[in-house]
Amino acid sequence: CASITIPITTPGKMSSSYDYDLISIGGGSGGIAAAKRAASHGKKVMCVERSRLGGTCVNVGCVPKKVMWSAAHIADILKHDMHHYGFEGGKEAKLDFAKLKKARDGYVERLNKIYGNGFANAGVTGVFGECTFVDAHTVQVVDKDGKKTQYSADKIIIATGGRPSFPEGEGIEEHCISSDGFFDMEELPKVAVVVGAGYIAVELAGVLNSLGTEVHLVVRKGKALREFDPLISDGLDVEMMKAGIIIHRHTNGVAKVAIDEQKKKNVTLHSGDVIYGADVCLMAAGRVPNTKDLCTDCEWAPNTEKLHLESCGVEVTSRKYIVVDEYQNTNVKNIYALGDVCGQVELTPMAIAAGRKLADRLFSGKPEDKIAKVSYDFVPTVVFSHPTIGTCGMTEPKAIGKYGKENVKVYTSKFSNLFYGIFDLKPEEKPKTLMKVICAGIDEKVVGIHVLGMGADEMMQGFGVAMKMGCTKADLDSCVAIHPTASEELVTMGVWGTAPQSSGAKISPLGGAAPGEPKLS
Repeated sequence: CASITIPITTPGKMSSSYDYDLISIGGGSGGIAAAKRAASHGKKVMCVERSRLGGTCVNVGCVPKKVMWSAAHIADILKHDMHHYGFEGGKEAKLDFAKLKKARDGYVERLNKIYGNGFANAGVTGVFGECTFVDAHTVQVVDKDGKKTQYSADKIIIATGGRPSFPEGEGIEEHCISSDGFFDMEELPKVAVVVGAGYIAVELAGVLNSLGTEVHLVVRKGKALREFDPLISDGLDVEMMKAGIIIHRHTNGVAKVAIDEQKKKNVTLHSGDVIYGADVCLMAAGRVPNTKDLCTDCEWAPNTEKLHLESCGVEVTSRKYIVVDEYQNTNVKNIYALGDVCGQVELTPMAIAAGRKLADRLFSGKPEDKIAKVSYDFVPTVVFSHPTIGTCGMTEPKAIGKYGKENVKVYTSKFSNLFYGIFDLKPEEKPKTLMKVICAGIDEKVVGIHVLGMGADEMMQGFGVAMKMGCTKADLDSCVAIHPTASEELVTMGVWGTAPQSSGAKISPLGGAAPGEPKLS
């Protein structure tokens, strides 16, 4: 992008001799959130971005991915579901992939402009170009024409996010695309190989499969999403196979990718298996933080892959993530870092929350904000797989590891959503919803909730609030079920009402108690 400055509409007062009170390096979710919140406290703020505003989430992540998931969901209804409800003609429906891509990309471009306007409205100066450190208070920005400009600030936030990485192997980087490249595809591939076992891999594999592509999912070990609760990862494995995804297990990854005479990709796995004739090989095997280019004289040390930020002295881990404490402080007192570049909870809302809390702590001046920080515990998460996953808190193995098996009680449920009730299928053929509530201690405090199935993405937010407030199983039971919904299962599990009558609420809802009244001025 060209070097563009978005004028400040309501400049704050400078509190030092520096050009700015705050420079945020990175115009993604976290960097923008921190910059705008700091400006709202009357500070003079600049945000530097080398590409399009909005970062990974808006441009090549959450937003366009959800658009593609929605298209895939519609395809599933047309091909598999609507005829059960008496509608005909769904299987003859054709996808205009070019039209879908144009509409999706146009939506993303509108969001880019909205972010730019948001800078102007908030009083943030936006600058586009490559940013590197000169010293702990100074950065240099090089625009697309090569013009170099230095800016100084009292405080600097690093929020540069991450990027997809390619594993080593013959022809892999040359002949494969990343998750970023998925959104550059001009047409729907007939055959695709998706490599990876994380949420990006299963999401994109599911989208392609539902849209009509023959999908081969390559995992290094036995299944995808191994870090998720076993009920969920095993359940998704079954549903992906039922949907027609071909899963290649215990492969130890891809060894090489070659192009044949028909311009197709032949993918050789470390296990010795070969997948022939793929139109696309999509690598979703991991991401790395964007820290490499942050110094004017930094080097990547041979073998160690450790980034030396000599110009500013910021410490990074052996995996290149920036080291921060619970308040987002680096080892340099005026430099902070947040979001994916820290490698903690790599989620867009997490970066936004961290950015706002940090800006409040640094600039609000309120006594209660002096110790403001974001919590990385009980963060609700959704995977837009087919079917969707919602999860919050500990898995069963982690809960047992922390509290001991004798102190953990688990509630589970397996059923078919009412949506599939009238389907002319055998019960075992209908898609399943799986739920698990994990409790710990004599009060059965809820430490984990996990859901796989239709609507999981939309039901988890509210249960995340309950968990953040310290709910117990009795608290869940105290809430009257909404019928008929899938989510009601989470408040009726086990023998309803028999859990220990202990509440985690400030005002207990147990025993038919009335809710508290609001405080009035």
